Amino acid sequence: MRKKNSKWKLIALVAMILVFCLSAIPANTVKASTTQPKREMRAVWISTVLNLDMKAGMTKEQYTAWARQTLDQLKANKFNTVIYQVRPTNDAMYASELAPWSSYITGKKQGTNPGYDPLEIIVEESHKRGMELHAWMNPYRVTMSGQKLTDLAADNVARTHPNWVVKYGKQYYLNPGLPEVQDYLVEIVSDLVANYDVDAVHMDDYFYPYKIANEVFPDQAAYKKYGASFKKVEDWRRDNVNKLVENLYTAIKETKPYVQFGISPFGVWRNKSLDNTGSDTRAGVNNYDDLYADVRTWIQNGTIDYITPQIYWSRTLSVAKYGTLLNWWSHEVQTYAKTHPVHLYIGLADYKVGNDSDAAWKNKMELPSQILENRSEKVAADGQMHFSLRSFQNNKLGYATIVSQQLYNYTALTPETTWNDDTVPNKPTYVEVTKEAAGRKVEIIDDNETQPRKYVIYRFKGNKEGSYHDPQNIMDVVYNKDGITQFVDKSALAKQSYTYGITAVSATGIESKEAFVVKEVQ
Repeated sequence: MRKKNSKWKLIALVAMILVFCLSAIPANTVKASTTQPKREMRAVWISTVLNLDMKAGMTKEQYTAWARQTLDQLKANKFNTVIYQVRPTNDAMYASELAPWSSYITGKKQGTNPGYDPLEIIVEESHKRGMELHAWMNPYRVTMSGQKLTDLAADNVARTHPNWVVKYGKQYYLNPGLPEVQDYLVEIVSDLVANYDVDAVHMDDYFYPYKIANEVFPDQAAYKKYGASFKKVEDWRRDNVNKLVENLYTAIKETKPYVQFGISPFGVWRNKSLDNTGSDTRAGVNNYDDLYADVRTWIQNGTIDYITPQIYWSRTLSVAKYGTLLNWWSHEVQTYAKTHPVHLYIGLADYKVGNDSDAAWKNKMELPSQILENRSEKVAADGQMHFSLRSFQNNKLGYATIVSQQLYNYTALTPETTWNDDTVPNKPTYVEVTKEAAGRKVEIIDDNETQPRKYVIYRFKGNKEGSYHDPQNIMDVVYNKDGITQFVDKSALAKQSYTYGITAVSATGIESKEAFVVKEVQ
């Protein structure tokens, strides 16, 4: 479906073999090499629900400092994307007239105004560092376990429209079978995309809730009213989710065509025992049968831009091997994407490293080895997303050090989405490089009628250009600042002369064919 750069893939495959051989050697003795692809999704989930990755009660100054410190760390580790949870429980981590302020900002009752806009700040700070911001939402979840509806803000739609809500187990959910709920969720996303400069909208695996033994999801009345054309309630539920996915995709593209829509489902679509086209696994949960998430249909219909299956298992777990599922999902995106290509990113279980009953996770090389498998020429994966921030920061067994020093040691661009717009941008109209005490100041002046979203800054020693395909030569990626963009190359040596090449990148990730070149004369 998509052609890969076979040269870099081959090098990565060789590197994978080397890493396996060297896994017993301390990390600092394994020499890094040019093994990374130039384009690769390197994202981390920042989970705000239950304050898993972000504490509550911060002032604007404290929150901004936290955001800057967190993003600086991720930037230093060569991540290029953050997946920030903006809608944990039918609330908002941003200013909205459609949903109340989340209690996970202030630590107080839902609806309490924190006095600042967390999403606005983290979008701005991410873009300052050349990183994408994907806004992560949970569509149907209203409460966490044990919460009462009276714990919610008075203007939460779960209270103003109690007929939209069902209780299942110890939690409340918006009923996916109601057209009013569908319309509300589409309005939520349209409002978010219109008012914030996000790069994507992201949903995870919580569609219909995970099944509870001996308890039926209470949607019989809605099924009776709206599901007459379906013989089975299960087919109706899948159709409800399919309609939501399609309607959200359409709303996003109608608002800002370049903004991506991605979903991170549970790692197994269906076991082979249930469907001979399913994966050779024996998982206790299936997307299709238990969560009513018909992932294959989304890929077939092109109602998503990327899919990030949560393959949260080791390479040796017999019931659901990592490699088995990686190959299965790769086959899906290569075979079934009829309307437009779909990027495949893999959700990685950083939280299991050094902390799981499966002994494989006691090996610090398990997760790094999974990244290398993602880079294999045999699969269509375009990168990975790490769950979650806190686990990467905790760096159990030193695995994160291995990832950053050996696998993410050069900058990578995010994959392009040519199906949203394949227009190739023009190079910037003028670039000036000046020596400063802090290094080199690169000033980009761009008078092109159609402005790019980003620029890539390449640096080569001496007065000759090198390869624009080699990620070693990428100094940084910067977002366009209204046609006048500045960057300071702090690693430049005062007595060394350089050649800089600046390319433009469109909102859909397409890079200009030419670079504006500046050669220093020593």
